[in-house]
Amino acid sequence: MLRLYPFRALARAFAFSALLLCASVSLAQSVERIDLWPDLAPGETVREPDVVAEGNPDKPAQRVTTPYLLVSKPEKQTKDVAILIFPGGGFNVCFYHNEGEDIAKYWNERGYLTAVLVYRVPRPDNAPIYSRALQDAQRAVRIIRANAEKYGVSPERIGAQGFSAGSCLCLLTAVNSETVTYQPLDDLDKLPANLAFAIPVYPAYVLDDGARDPNANKGLDAAILPDFHFDDHTPPMCLIHGDADIYSPLGSVEVYKRLRKMNIPAEIHIFSGAPHGFMFWDDKVNANTWLDRCSAWLETIGF
Repeated sequence: MLRLYPFRALARAFAFSALLLCASVSLAQSVERIDLWPDLAPGETVREPDVVAEGNPDKPAQRVTTPYLLVSKPEKQTKDVAILIFPGGGFNVCFYHNEGEDIAKYWNERGYLTAVLVYRVPRPDNAPIYSRALQDAQRAVRIIRANAEKYGVSPERIGAQGFSAGSCLCLLTAVNSETVTYQPLDDLDKLPANLAFAIPVYPAYVLDDGARDPNANKGLDAAILPDFHFDDHTPPMCLIHGDADIYSPLGSVEVYKRLRKMNIPAEIHIFSGAPHGFMFWDDKVNANTWLDRCSAWLETIGF
């Protein structure tokens, strides 16, 4: 079922979102937490604190039933652009520190507002592995859109960057903005969920030989999963991947080809010898400037 939501409810959504913001918990200067859902998230039966891996320096969230955004305003905001950041973790955990907060700092230093999405994990048992996370992502886009004036950004200049499973989520959000993933709860859900741009970084679970795990046949002769709908609001993209990744870079290649067929502007970088995870690219002289290439691309397309 496909449906386009009108923008006419923006004013009423502002009022609801203002309540959310007033209730948000300040984590540090210029960073605030916003719960995505006014009560239980769709399909959930409990609200509970995150379960975090003890003793793990990255401290991924291992169980999240109450998803939220970590919104960070730069000290000097020079852009009217918001970047949602979707961390990875195989849809089993959520690495919202190294694939979330650390990335947010990079964009904040360049004048962009950021919002790290801590989406629900682990994977559901009897639904697509991304299903709950995509509900959270669409809701997150709507929350930032409703609060665009408050944050000093344009409601039509909201993009996303994702990593691994979060990159799959970034792609799904970018190409499925007309897809209804949950029953609307309030006026906020009448707002559009489309993105202005997307930056998928080493996306997983894109091809039909790797729908739940690393690609069985290295992505050779594989097709994009039908879950990716590539609707009329699919935005420009910059795809980043390594050719030594266990999640085949051919997933990014197939996405790039589809975008070009649709005449949607796209850029792709595939780095020789780079494995899965940008944290392993620091010693790759050809790959360690990947974030700067993302930044240059955004400037090139006017963001």
